[in-house]
Amino acid sequence: MFLRTPRTLILMSYNMPHRTNCHFCTLDPTRIIADNTHALAIMDDFPVSPGHALIIPKRHIASLFEASREERDALFDLLEEVRNPSQPPFAKGGDKSHPTSLSEREEKILPDGFNIGINDGAAAGQTVMHLHIHLIPRYAGDQPDPRGGVRWIFPDKAAYWNNG
Repeated sequence: MFLRTPRTLILMSYNMPHRTNCHFCTLDPTRIIADNTHALAIMDDFPVSPGHALIIPKRHIASLFEASREERDALFDLLEEVRNPSQPPFAKGGDKSHPTSLSEREEKILPDGFNIGINDGAAAGQTVMHLHIHLIPRYAGDQPDPRGGVRWIFPDKAAYWNNG
């Protein structure tokens, strides 16, 4: 069950702990593009690429390692659902800045790959201490050489293929 206020959605479903001062515990309900029993998805406020979405547990937890098996399953089920080209953000009803006709989607919005990431803990770069999974669409040509992907957090170790 959701408690709706004019501009805020407080996630109180299933008696899950929430925090009124947490960015992800208090969301405008119009931002939710998909949800299930234990998780929801929104578009990222600061997208790395078109279609960048966040998969968030409804219960306020900081780490993936605090999630129950049911929550992990729900997060990954939703991750799979949101990456589906027939679902938002890639289908109509997604981010308003994205094309909505099929020919435009095929031409401009369907990703060629994805980066999937979790910053777990401050040392790993987590700034919002409510677990969230980044689903970052990647498009052919968005980087000159995308090899190494998330390894680029340590640039001197990213191009491992040059060290051997």
